[in-house]
Amino acid sequence: MSTYIETEPSFVPVQTRSERPTSYDPADFDAPTGREVDWKFSDVARLSPLFEDADGDPQAIDYEIEPEAFVQAPLAPGQAPRGEAFHPEDLPSAIAWKRTAEALHLVIPAGLETQEPVRVSIRGLGAQLRGHAHLVIEAQERSRAIVVLEHTGSARFAENVEVLVRDHAALTLITVQEWEDDAIHASAHQAVIGTGASLKHVVVSLGGAVVRVNPSVRLAGEHSEAQLLGAYFADAGQHLESQVYVYHEGRNTKGRVLYKGALQGASAHTVWIGDVLIGRDAVGTDSYEQNRNLVLTDGARADSVPNLEIETGDIEGAGHASATGRFDDEQLFYLQSRGITEEEARRLVVRGFLLEIVQQIGVESLAERLAQAIEAELSGGAS
Repeated sequence: MSTYIETEPSFVPVQTRSERPTSYDPADFDAPTGREVDWKFSDVARLSPLFEDADGDPQAIDYEIEPEAFVQAPLAPGQAPRGEAFHPEDLPSAIAWKRTAEALHLVIPAGLETQEPVRVSIRGLGAQLRGHAHLVIEAQERSRAIVVLEHTGSARFAENVEVLVRDHAALTLITVQEWEDDAIHASAHQAVIGTGASLKHVVVSLGGAVVRVNPSVRLAGEHSEAQLLGAYFADAGQHLESQVYVYHEGRNTKGRVLYKGALQGASAHTVWIGDVLIGRDAVGTDSYEQNRNLVLTDGARADSVPNLEIETGDIEGAGHASATGRFDDEQLFYLQSRGITEEEARRLVVRGFLLEIVQQIGVESLAERLAQAIEAELSGGAS
């Protein structure tokens, strides 16, 4: 005689990026423990101040926007186009949504081609001050523009960036993290790209104690394109992270992802997770993602995880690659054979490795400044 015992259905954790739940209500998210798929490589202990659902400090963040002509009236939660592209995937982004009463709204008017970048300077005013922000950047039909977000100073800062690239528009969005050593920053970027439109998205992370910038792009329109670039340099004690998501939804879309990082010093830690979803209707997709890391000293760790989901076989191509290693001995030998010292040879290799990304920014003055900042990182050495 056998006895049937009814059991509760087993819990199946979320395995893919496309399955992650979204909500505008922070109460729908548990505080991360580090066991979740989207937090298992993160420094949740140091990010924990951003898990508290409370108002931010009014004077935590100072903004400077130039030129101001592109700034429109601020957007309240639920006021279009706020929320058209943005759906919080985690607790900090849901809190930032809820606690930002007025979202900054930048608009590039239809048909306009800007000659100079629109600069948004975001400066933290204190390491113990907590701030929230939601930015909506809208490139209207057939416009062309470059927008630069520059983060400096220090704060505990949860930030949402919502990007709308309308039909046949071309937008370059560059976010630079040059925080002080004690800053904590979690930023979620979510973009929707229309028919025949393109987005170049660049993440450069050099400063801060813990910086987590997660860009998500939905190629919704036919013949839309996205290029996602990233450069980061982590030194002792730093945690720099990006979780990239590219969703090919429309037909004949193209996606390219290239992130490159360097690490030096004990407990320097970088995380790159690249998720690509090719939807069932995304015929003709052309997609490739790549992450490369250069570990300069013992004690540094780079986590790199590429993922690819394909729901249709009618595509042009799709692939991914990930590599983490130390210096190429042949490169060093070649440079030393030309009379260059080993120390300078190493600096040249790292500089060239990261400048491949920086040189594609498209803003000469910014690229030069970031090249100098990378040189300063190299000069600092391991600690």
